[in-house]
Amino acid sequence: MDSELSALPPEDVLYKRAPRARQQSLRYSAEIPPASAALAASHPMSRWNGYDAEPSSSMPTIHAPTPRRHLIDTSESQHWLGSPPLSPVSSTRAVSPFATHFPSNTSPTSATSTSIRGKKAPDSPTRRRTFSSLYNTDNPPKHLRQRQTSNASISSTYTVHGAANTVSLHKALLRSKYTQAHGETEHASLGRRWIRSMHKRGLRTWVIPSAIAFATLVKLCLGVGSYSGEATPPMYGDYEAQRHWMEITTHLPFREWYTYDLQYWGLDYPPLTAYVSWLCGLVGSWVNPTWFALDASRGIETPGSKLYMRLTVVFFDLLVYIPALIMFVKTWQGTRSKRTQEQALLLLLLQPALLLIDHGHFQYNSVMLGFTLLSINFFATGNDLVAAVFFVLSLGFKQMALYYAPAIGSYLLAKCIYLGQKNGFTLFTRLAVTTVASFAILFLPFFLPGLAPSLLHILHPIQRIFPFSRGLFEDKVANFWCASNVVIKWRKLAGDGDTGRSWLVRTSALLTALGFLPGVLGLLRAGWIMRIREDGSTEKARELDTTTASITEEGAEKAVDDSNDHPPPFLPLLSYALLTSSMSFFLFSFQVHEKTILLPLLPLTLLMSGAQPGTALHSWGALGNNVAVFSMWPLLRRDGLAVPYIATVVLWNRLVGYNPLTNLSVDFRQLFSLAVYSAAVALHALELVIAPPARYPDLFPVLNVLISTPVFVLIWLWSIKCGVEVAWALGGLSASSSSASSGVTAGQSLGTATGGTGEGRAALFRRIVT
Repeated sequence: MDSELSALPPEDVLYKRAPRARQQSLRYSAEIPPASAALAASHPMSRWNGYDAEPSSSMPTIHAPTPRRHLIDTSESQHWLGSPPLSPVSSTRAVSPFATHFPSNTSPTSATSTSIRGKKAPDSPTRRRTFSSLYNTDNPPKHLRQRQTSNASISSTYTVHGAANTVSLHKALLRSKYTQAHGETEHASLGRRWIRSMHKRGLRTWVIPSAIAFATLVKLCLGVGSYSGEATPPMYGDYEAQRHWMEITTHLPFREWYTYDLQYWGLDYPPLTAYVSWLCGLVGSWVNPTWFALDASRGIETPGSKLYMRLTVVFFDLLVYIPALIMFVKTWQGTRSKRTQEQALLLLLLQPALLLIDHGHFQYNSVMLGFTLLSINFFATGNDLVAAVFFVLSLGFKQMALYYAPAIGSYLLAKCIYLGQKNGFTLFTRLAVTTVASFAILFLPFFLPGLAPSLLHILHPIQRIFPFSRGLFEDKVANFWCASNVVIKWRKLAGDGDTGRSWLVRTSALLTALGFLPGVLGLLRAGWIMRIREDGSTEKARELDTTTASITEEGAEKAVDDSNDHPPPFLPLLSYALLTSSMSFFLFSFQVHEKTILLPLLPLTLLMSGAQPGTALHSWGALGNNVAVFSMWPLLRRDGLAVPYIATVVLWNRLVGYNPLTNLSVDFRQLFSLAVYSAAVALHALELVIAPPARYPDLFPVLNVLISTPVFVLIWLWSIKCGVEVAWALGGLSASSSSASSGVTAGQSLGTATGGTGEGRAALFRRIVT
């Protein structure tokens, strides 16, 4: 008994606590000021406070780490790839190697020092991270490794010397900070250095307006150059097609828009494109009627008409696409620093492929991409009905937005499953009514009595939108069909006529479906294993803790109803599903042309915008963007855009800080990138000095296809791999994770009912899963 009492602290010091030094995280717990360490060591409670007179170098002393908000609840995260909650560690499944938070029964120190499946967990378990940064922890860039080494050396210096030499430690700290700042300046991208200089000069509020103004200036400079079909009668090119649609929509009634003179650039885009053309033609005819005179204006290329056409593209950029980009960085990356958001916006504003096609070649792809991006943004805020309307607008502007339809449709269906039978069916009904009503309003002039001759008139735009009679692919596009056509002549194999064409359509549809199937299944499975059980979740919470037992059934039902307005925890899967789906359509679908690579580039560049230079995600994103521009080189060369091609690629790579020749290492990704870039440069050199043989006039475009297609195939496979890893981090790949995932959603719902704070939901979650 006496021995047990002797282990207790003295009575006179029970309520005398030493001043606590607040630390920012466990990672820097070894950096304790010498004065505080000496004060704590001399206090009678030092033995129970955890201080020793002589600090140990093997185990850092923790004074009092600053408590941080637990980030289990991913619905509160506004990251593009917000870190999802972990399912509990069980005997059948270990901790995910990409985990940033650890269960309550696992100490952060042991978790960070334990190798899981050959990969070390991140070194800062209290810090919120995006999935892009999770991939970066395995092999960070060289300058980041130098920073970590420098911090570790400072900590070890404080630990070893203690309070002996404060002056020398202070000098070492200053030298380390100078080295870190010098290293960051050396490795920072041109865009990041510009943003940093603007902040230092007190001009931070002008960063985004300046970036938009600079991007607009670049677009106007591109508009000074040539365009598709310039001075090439009789058909000209895409520029004349867009102008001709403004001409016919201005002078003809609705019923003739899709039937008038189909041999000369007949309208073959959905109704929203026709309405936009009608509006532009109406304004242009008010300025100068000769620009859009019916039939008489064909092939017009006056300076005034060209300036007006270029300005319409810039106007719709400012109206739709740029607000969508700003909303993206504010919504998905809202918890990141201001400079990181501005760097991401700068990267997205100056994407070279979109600049060259819309403002060089001449099209309005940014409108379709902007509507899609607005839809994705509203998914992140939980406004699914508004998001559905914007996606219908994207489909109504260009049918190529169907490339995203499997991912977005499966995401919405997965959310309906996730919400349970009652709330899920309600959401499904609302989405169905909203989608059908939106399409009906878009097509209203083509079947409404009085405007259309009959209800069958609606078939005219549908037949023009899906031109299966054109062929398997157009020109030389870097996809599976064109690349394999070098060895297998698909048209000869299928045969001529309708039978051969229908076989190619069915085969391409089957391969496309198999290509996007992993992303669809990943979303649907996530919705199933994380679904809210309206009866079992509440009972589970009552069994585990008396605090949750006081929650009524009405409160639990209200919490489930409130989850309709929040994004589900599997939202991070949507980004990779979009990339998988769109790349699958580009590689395997029927009737693809080179400009449709813009659709896979959207999710790829969005993912890249949150990554640091030198990381795997950043490298794949830069490689995909550069090779996409290279794959369109035959088209850009015909349009006379060689100089803008080089200028935009160099400018963008400098702004984002991408250089494949820095930090060389024996890594497959880097070696593959160097091989691709070397082949591209060699092909450009051959085109300058050697003319193609008369027998093979398309030799160089075919070589371009053979260089570009493997890159797109690897990016497609990489997106599937990343989707599987994110699904594992969300809820596991084993069937036993179903109950755990249900606990996650139950904890979140019950937390909402008890108070609605993130800390309350996280506390309930920890009780449920443990």
